[in-house]
Amino acid sequence: MSVTSSEPLLDVRDLSVTFTRKGGPTVRAVDGVSFTVRPGETVSLVGESGSGKSVTSLAVMGLLPRRGVRVGGQVLFDGDDLLTLPRDRMRDIRGRDVAMVFQDPMSSLNPVVPIGVQVTEVLERHQDLRGEKARAAAADLLARVGIPDPDRRLKEYPHQLSGGMRQRALIAMALACQPRLLIADEPTTALDVTIQAQIIELLKELVQDTGAALVMITHDLGIVAGLCDTVHVMYSGRVVESAGRRELFARPRHPYTGGLLGSVPRLDAPRGSPLHPIPGSPTDVLRWDRGCAFAPRCQNRVDACTDGPPPLEAYAGRSLRCLNPLTESEEVSA
Repeated sequence: MSVTSSEPLLDVRDLSVTFTRKGGPTVRAVDGVSFTVRPGETVSLVGESGSGKSVTSLAVMGLLPRRGVRVGGQVLFDGDDLLTLPRDRMRDIRGRDVAMVFQDPMSSLNPVVPIGVQVTEVLERHQDLRGEKARAAAADLLARVGIPDPDRRLKEYPHQLSGGMRQRALIAMALACQPRLLIADEPTTALDVTIQAQIIELLKELVQDTGAALVMITHDLGIVAGLCDTVHVMYSGRVVESAGRRELFARPRHPYTGGLLGSVPRLDAPRGSPLHPIPGSPTDVLRWDRGCAFAPRCQNRVDACTDGPPPLEAYAGRSLRCLNPLTESEEVSA
């Protein structure tokens, strides 16, 4: 997959998202995240649930609630900071230039409005299509994402569609205006493997044919291996390792990255080989200002890991936030 431009289309700089509640604790869900996405490039945010991936995407889209949420940093899209744009301007950009596929289709679709109305709404708002032209375009979109008998499905309500079909309808809505930036939050979670392959191929075609930028949010390393150019591994709201896809899979350096790879079955492993899950749970963390958040679960931790936050250091085309990275022998075992 080739990158068509050297200038970033999306440039996220030191993004932070803090949730506050009266009488409750303050939660820093995203803590100083930075990454860029160029036209024609696919970038992945990878991590367990609770690592901050989806909150990052919602902040980019301007979909976080205003009350009880503080968002800092910059989100530059084609030179404009999306965090400071007026609501009307952001509504024009969202759906036309920047689109998102959400993880849960049942809560993302309006249950009392037919699928056709929800798909054509995007076309009417941003493409100025009306009537039969909008309906025909909506049917074509449903067919492109693998929904059979699209003319009939346009008249049906979300509860009349299977979970996979609802997810595909969401993807059709996101692709309606051929956005320049597409954010996909676990887009294949509810789909069977054959439909997953179709959706991944469709996303590849979008990037190749239109030069769009794609941000893939997932915990499925198989999707990352087959689709993404650059991978950012997130843990507890921060990026802990960034590298090209091939470099990351060939030589994971952060113990968390190695743990993610080690917990996935491998076809080249001997029959009966045990998996190596990461011990503990994502809730077993330190605050970043006290040390490495992954330290309570890390088998490579040293005393310095709890003396203060480890810096994100860049070298040899890779960024790493770790004081005791995996050695070559540990990488092989991971």
